[in-house]
Amino acid sequence: MSKTLKPGQTAPRSGQYEQVGPRGGGTGKERTVTRGEPMPPTPKPGMGYRLVDKTKH
Repeated sequence: MSKTLKPGQTAPRSGQYEQVGPRGGGTGKERTVTRGEPMPPTPKPGMGYRLVDKTKH
C-alpha cells in the first residue's frame, strides 16, 4: 500500500491522486497534482490522497 498524503502536504511526484477515506478505502475520485504543489483540500476531515497513476514524461 502506498503512502497516504494529507491535504496541504507537498506532492512528491506529479500524477493522478485518488481521494481515500479515513480508513484508507478509495472513493473513486481523482485529482491531478503537479510535483511540488500542495495537495488540495478534501471534502471531509480525515481524508487523504494516494498516488494511483504517475505522470509519464
